[in-house]
Amino acid sequence: MTPIAPHITFFLQQFLPVERGNSINTCESYAYAFKLLFEYASNSLKITPSELHLEQLDVPLIVNFLNNLEKDRGNGPNSRNNRLAAIKSFMHFMEYRVPTALEQIRRILAIPLKNADTPLVRHLTGEEMQAILNAPEPTTRVGIRDRAMLHLCFAGGLRVSELIGLRIDDLNPLPAASILVHGKGRRKRCLPLWKETASALRAWLAVRGTVLVPELFVNARGLPMTRSGFEYILRKHVKNAAQHCPTLLTKRVSPHVLRHTCALTVLQATNDLRKVSLWLGHANMQTTEMYTRADSSIKLETLESVVPPKLRSGRFKATDKLIASLTKGSFMQSKNTSK
Repeated sequence: MTPIAPHITFFLQQFLPVERGNSINTCESYAYAFKLLFEYASNSLKITPSELHLEQLDVPLIVNFLNNLEKDRGNGPNSRNNRLAAIKSFMHFMEYRVPTALEQIRRILAIPLKNADTPLVRHLTGEEMQAILNAPEPTTRVGIRDRAMLHLCFAGGLRVSELIGLRIDDLNPLPAASILVHGKGRRKRCLPLWKETASALRAWLAVRGTVLVPELFVNARGLPMTRSGFEYILRKHVKNAAQHCPTLLTKRVSPHVLRHTCALTVLQATNDLRKVSLWLGHANMQTTEMYTRADSSIKLETLESVVPPKLRSGRFKATDKLIASLTKGSFMQSKNTSK
């Protein structure tokens, strides 16, 4: 039997961040997936997580765990597939460390991903986005910070991890304001800033004060802004904005919705999918293509450029006596006859 604790520790703390060079977000996501798996296995096998062995993580247990994610935790197919991807990555790692478990590992690697629907991306209208940007009070320190965060998140199409990970030295105010974004998969991109966004950032820097952390955005205690902290700020301002823009009450606004809104704004302005991909920092164009399904303007251009086939003209003639008697002409004819 192979104790799993030392292997998963090396996998998460050494292999992923050091040997593979994965980001902190990836390591944390994988760690959370195994936390859920080990808790489920512990309850199922009636042992503590530290006593788990590799041989106990067989196909039936993992499949039941994946089903439990959907049934009891309410996760969707995408979340289920993400947890399975973490498990498979670990099993690939274990192929060379425990060759005796190769057959079991191969069976786990053969577990298929679950097909998921691909809905249209959720996004906001220009009026809704403007209402959210207007919600923070620009006469207070917190309001100035929130306005700068919301403006930058939308204007740059930033992920939450990218926004809260920005440092002061990533901002270049001169000659033309720009910011260096540390994206997913260690991909960096330099984005120019609108004058309004640069102005909001300068206003925040003027009241930020001398805090000890290098992050651009900090909370009320002077510590780096967290993911949950920004999500709370966004929810608060969406609630306030809904008083002036009631359509926001019908929408679920998350930080990623601001990113989707930015993408569609760029797409509608440029009609260039490649520019959208560069702006968002996508690794390939296939990821960016989902925005074309949500943007009707591109489809309208296609509709206008195609000559539709003509329809042969004709007039419907009733063949049934009852239907013929109910037509307007027949009714008028019978009325004149009765006179």
